Amino acid sequence: MISKFQIASKNLLRKKARTVLTLVGIILSSWVLVSLLGFNRGYEKALNRDIDNMGYQIMVMAKGCPYEAATMMLQGGAGLRYIEEDVVKTIEARPEVDKVTPILMQAFFDPNKGDGGGIAGYFGVDLATFPAMKPFLRFHKGGWFADANAEEAVMGYEAAELEQREVGDLILVPEKNVQLKVVGILQRTGTQDDGTIFVPLRTLQKITGLDKITTIGIKARKDADLTKLEASLYQLPDMQVVSFSQVKQTIMKLIATARVMVLSIAVIALLIAMVGVVNTVLMSVLERKHEIGILKTMGAMPGDIFRLVWTETLILCASGGVLGIGLALVFARLSDLLVRRALPYAPGGELVAIDLRLSAMTLLTIVVVGLVSGMYPAWKAGRIRPLDSIRSEA
Repeated sequence: MISKFQIASKNLLRKKARTVLTLVGIILSSWVLVSLLGFNRGYEKALNRDIDNMGYQIMVMAKGCPYEAATMMLQGGAGLRYIEEDVVKTIEARPEVDKVTPILMQAFFDPNKGDGGGIAGYFGVDLATFPAMKPFLRFHKGGWFADANAEEAVMGYEAAELEQREVGDLILVPEKNVQLKVVGILQRTGTQDDGTIFVPLRTLQKITGLDKITTIGIKARKDADLTKLEASLYQLPDMQVVSFSQVKQTIMKLIATARVMVLSIAVIALLIAMVGVVNTVLMSVLERKHEIGILKTMGAMPGDIFRLVWTETLILCASGGVLGIGLALVFARLSDLLVRRALPYAPGGELVAIDLRLSAMTLLTIVVVGLVSGMYPAWKAGRIRPLDSIRSEA
């Protein structure tokens, strides 16, 4: 016995061009929809990971001091301002603070870097507090410094790859003619740490002749009121406070605005595709009006005709949804690259995260909206009177 699915499939194949064009509309709509939902999830997850990978939620520095390593490198170290180490103890004494780590940022011009020279970024870090602040850092080779005064260096993955260094090699600090032994190479993190060279804080202070620092990284207690802590830190003289939670909120608000606009376009595309579904199924019903009348004279009930036509809608929407989601998965990497080009800031990691749950939710949305759209043509088919259809054919 022929099933309803077989009959519905044959009916759709009668007008191949019309069916294919309708399928293309559904495919494109589902592709855009699942990609946008995947971007929404992937971007937020990647941004959270980047913020967490900083190891601290708040940074304190002297006013005017660039807190991004990229900014420091572009400026070639110019304009750096320093703060006294006593500030670390003042901040550490606050009840909301869990951990504190002092950092000294320095940039040196390396004439042997690239074709016309380049800037090498060095971070002086405290061996007792920095690794504990960033426990997620993993080593590709080697490990941390032997002690707080060691003339040693730990290189980020990209820094080591660029300079072709291995554990045990010696590197020369540009402008200072001081050699440091490479004792560790970090695994790739997708953050600015990849291009940074870490040395003990005391060692970098000795090399530069400074007894100060540029930055203080702060990690608050889990139950701490960050707003209250930030307000108290603003009271420190000549200091500026950078809260990564605020940075994250600002970026997410900007992205949310753009996402609403693009999602609106995706919804419009989905509605247009559904109009195409209604048109295709309705035209198919009108063209088969005589056949439906014959089926009714043979005993078919309105509910049978309704289900038959509704099955056509289900086949169209399910097929288009599956193909669209499949294309979104295949071209997820391309979508990721296009998003990175379009955004002013893109965190490391996967930006378009499409998983099984998201795919199933998108497919369900396409099918449900499609079935709702197909109710009118199916209802129209069920109401056809056998006598009227035969007379119209005559």
